[in-house]
Amino acid sequence: MVNRKKVAIIGGGVSGLAAAKAFDEKGHRVCGFERSHDFGGVWEISRSYPDVQTQSPKDLYCYTDHPMPDDYPEWPKGPQVHAYLHSYAEKHKTARLFRLNTNVKTMERRADGRPGWTLTIEAGNQTWSEDFDFVSICTGQFSEKNIITHPGQDGFVDRGGQVMHSSEYTDPTASQGKHVVVLGGSKSATDIAVNAVQNGAKSVRLVYLENVWRVPYFVGGINFKRLLYMRAQEQQFNQWGKNPLQRIIAAVLKPLVWVNFRGLETLLKTQLKMKKHNMVPTTPIEKEVSCSVPIVTPGLIECLDKGQITTVLGTFDSYTEDGLRLTTGDTVPCDVAVLAVGWKLGVPYLPQQYQEKLIEDDGQYRVYRLAVNPDLPDMGFVGFNSSFCTVLSAEMIANWLVRYADGQLKNQPTQADMNKNIDMMLKWKRNERPAAKIYGGLCSAPFHFKHFDELLADMGASQKKRSNPLAEQFSYPNAPSYGSFLASTPQYQAE
Repeated sequence: MVNRKKVAIIGGGVSGLAAAKAFDEKGHRVCGFERSHDFGGVWEISRSYPDVQTQSPKDLYCYTDHPMPDDYPEWPKGPQVHAYLHSYAEKHKTARLFRLNTNVKTMERRADGRPGWTLTIEAGNQTWSEDFDFVSICTGQFSEKNIITHPGQDGFVDRGGQVMHSSEYTDPTASQGKHVVVLGGSKSATDIAVNAVQNGAKSVRLVYLENVWRVPYFVGGINFKRLLYMRAQEQQFNQWGKNPLQRIIAAVLKPLVWVNFRGLETLLKTQLKMKKHNMVPTTPIEKEVSCSVPIVTPGLIECLDKGQITTVLGTFDSYTEDGLRLTTGDTVPCDVAVLAVGWKLGVPYLPQQYQEKLIEDDGQYRVYRLAVNPDLPDMGFVGFNSSFCTVLSAEMIANWLVRYADGQLKNQPTQADMNKNIDMMLKWKRNERPAAKIYGGLCSAPFHFKHFDELLADMGASQKKRSNPLAEQFSYPNAPSYGSFLASTPQYQAE
């Protein structure tokens, strides 16, 4: 018999909604906490910059039992994703489980000696403590802004200049008639640069440290989901945990894989006019095809062609009376500085003694299956995986986590098992996926299939792959199919 637990869900975005549903449908008492006034996480309207849209097609960015509406575009806009998440919460009646405008301040192991954690919670003018048997942290990759400053910033602001994080660029009129400088090379940076052009900026500069490979929504006229996100393509990369036979096969096929990627590079260089705009990366694409590869913002190449956006390899040095000095030595005019420098992965409410168990000295996270740390009992994480299948990944991990918490995995790991696997994964990431460090050490793209295979095996799924071998090898992860795989796992209810 599985005992009913009181479970805290921290965060009400994509991951929090998935975790709330997973624990609720198993019969647990769920209490969700969302510090904002609304659900949605990064898609909550007040956190979204204008024209934000998914990097993933809509059938890659959805829950297993809730497809995005047919009338949504292939790459939905921010308000559409926000509405979709609300419709998911309404469908599964998870909104009733959350307290909005409620912030978790601290958490400590329960003083009564029972399993679980005591959370210190703040809402309005009230602060209280509450005990939980299990805590699911679902704040994900985008919970804390990465805030940076440069010399002279206070004086620049006093003179009427604006400095803002990319998430604060919510009013496009802020760029009208202004000299705009965007720091960063991610999709959010290029989205804002293009938006500034479209809204009448006097000049727009995009400043970033190094050229990176970018992928357009259509590569040579083909939707990128049909090229980059299939099991056969995934097998071209050096996966973790290969057996001797798999390593031999990989060695034999290595020349063909090399030719394939050189062809992709040539196609992208031509399609995106990388040489013309001095944007050719110095590293091979296979080293970057992970979550570090941004999608090309529609209109970016056209803006570059017309000279409406100027790119600069470098970063900010300091603010001056005349504008903004760059590390190139040039001073450029600047009225609005937008810092598209990302977010920090962190758990600020977790005491330092536990953070030391969770985070390695180089910033890598010690997590098994991207979900649990063996030295932090009665706790798990959902949404700490950078992925083009973010929604599906969150749902898969949430379903794995509730079974782990209930001791209902077919392959219930021991502490020794978890530590051994974590050490192996950390070694693999450091050697094979250095981009993972930028994303908190949790980036598994492009290894969606392998990761999902492991989760399903742990859960005891009787079905793990589509019956059609061609469809399984040459199509992207299919959310409804994974819904049927989850349904094939042993079912139970807490009492």
